Amino acid sequence: MGKNLVVILSFFVFLESIFFGLAVKYFKINKFLLLVLAVFSLSSYLFFSYEILNFDRSVGVKHTFYWAIGILVLHFVPKLISILFWFISILLVLIPSNIIKSNNINSRKDFIGKLGLVIASIPFSAIIYGIWKGKYNFKVINQQIEFADLPVEFDGFKILQISDLHSGSFDDSKKIEYAVDLINQQDFDLCLFTGDIVNAKATEFIPWINTFKAIKTPVYGKYSVLGNHDYGEYINWPSEAEKKSNFNAIKNLHDQIDFTLLNNQNVILKKGNSKIAIVGVENWGKKFKKVGDLNAASKGLLSEDFKILMSHDPSHWEYEVKNHPSNFQLTLSGHTHGLQFGIEIPGFIKWSPIQYVYKQWAGLYKHLNRYVYVNRGFGFHAFPGRVGIWPEISVLEIKKS
Repeated sequence: MGKNLVVILSFFVFLESIFFGLAVKYFKINKFLLLVLAVFSLSSYLFFSYEILNFDRSVGVKHTFYWAIGILVLHFVPKLISILFWFISILLVLIPSNIIKSNNINSRKDFIGKLGLVIASIPFSAIIYGIWKGKYNFKVINQQIEFADLPVEFDGFKILQISDLHSGSFDDSKKIEYAVDLINQQDFDLCLFTGDIVNAKATEFIPWINTFKAIKTPVYGKYSVLGNHDYGEYINWPSEAEKKSNFNAIKNLHDQIDFTLLNNQNVILKKGNSKIAIVGVENWGKKFKKVGDLNAASKGLLSEDFKILMSHDPSHWEYEVKNHPSNFQLTLSGHTHGLQFGIEIPGFIKWSPIQYVYKQWAGLYKHLNRYVYVNRGFGFHAFPGRVGIWPEISVLEIKKS
């Protein structure tokens, strides 16, 4: 850990030296303001270093660690943007003046350098908003999905999905109560939760049991599955027995809020003479715990049966589900959080760095006649905020095409 910290801090010292050089060159900031900025930066890195060096894996992530990450991101992103523009200005020197049709390259360099610092102020402001407000900026997203083989009596059936509570990260009970009220204002026939009820320990959720128990139970019930954080594997336990006890306690939490936990199991929902199956698997992730068993979970079901699969990690859909012979028409996932950072303007742009890790990271995706919907997550983890990728409550209406 110490060696990694030295490498990280060395990189940031290099970053800071370039940034302060740009600030002096283009904005001629006075010495007092430079001193204030330098003290703030130094304090932030000392805070981050302290949290890293004193991280206790037997306790898990504390709120102070979240703040250390948040402040680090606040430093990193805007300064990286400024330096990117600085490199662009350097490249101008290498371009012949007749190509850029200007003999005054220095003026262009100055303009681009100043532009970089101005543009960097946008993510700086956005990150501050994301930490203070954005992480509780809950959005209800309505999505219609059509299927040729949907039983006719389920045409118009509505599913409310939430995912990734990460209750150990919550720090504002009023905002969480507001979100539950928002859930209860929606019209839905079935409620599904796709994993990560805690960060690591069952005790994290104890203060929130009554809050989430208040989620109304629709006609067709409430069902849930486990996520990678629900196995308690991100902290050190005194013994295997205590780890197992914590895991059992986490599973019991679902019952305490009136959700039926499906661990590689399925349940049949009937409407008139029609039926659909709700299938729930334990976590299966390309780079995470693989205990989800599609064959066990779909036991007793036929390929032609209409199935809604709950699988926490969307990489499961990519690597196993979308071509599975059991034919899972709709998969609901979460896990990615959309990295809690990106840009989304419906109909124009949808981008987050997480898309370079997960092919399916937010919203609806299709392969042949099968779909996966990836919820952007209800809570937050590590970075104590959300920028551009807001916490989501999904209302999915399935239609017969």
